[in-house]
Amino acid sequence: TVAILAQAHVASVAAMGGIMEYNGGAVVAMAGDHCVGIASDHRLGIRQLTTVAMNFGKTFQLTDKCYIGLAGLATDVQTFSELMNFKIKLFNLREERSMPTPMVKAMVGSSLYEKRFGPWLVEPVLAGLDHDNNPILSSYDFIGAATNAKDFVVAGTAGDGLCGAKMAT
Repeated sequence: TVAILAQAHVASVAAMGGIMEYNGGAVVAMAGDHCVGIASDHRLGIRQLTTVAMNFGKTFQLTDKCYIGLAGLATDVQTFSELMNFKIKLFNLREERSMPTPMVKAMVGSSLYEKRFGPWLVEPVLAGLDHDNNPILSSYDFIGAATNAKDFVVAGTAGDGLCGAKMAT
C-alpha cells in the first residue's frame, strides 16, 4: 500500500506541474529609445484551476530608474520584493544616494545566489536605465545567473506565448 500511495503522490505532483506553475504569472519587459517598459498580469491563481484574486501585483519600483517583475510562487514574490526594497533603502541610508541600475542588477543576482541551496521560487525580470538613460534589461534563473537582452525579456508560465510561440489548443 505504501508503493501505491507513493505512485499516487508522484502522479498528483506530475499532474500539477512544477512549483513555478502553481500560482502562474507572466512578466515582460521591453526597451525603447532611452526608455523601458515592464508589464505583468495581476492574476493570482492556484494550479491554473482557481482564481484567487485579480489584483496581485508582480511588478515593483525599486528606484527612480529601475523596476523589477517577479513571476513564480506568490509567497516568494512578496518576500523577495520586500527583501529588494529593504536592501535598496539600506543602501540609500548608508550611501546617501540612490542605487544605480547596474548595481541593482548585481544585487538581484547576488541575492538569488545567496539562497542557491534553498532558492527563491521566482523568475525576476529587471528593467531600468543607466546613468546615461540607456536601457538595461535582464532576466535571472533561480541561482542568480543573469541573461541580458537589448530588446525584450519574458518570464513566467506564459513566457513562450509572450515570445510568440504558438500555444497548443
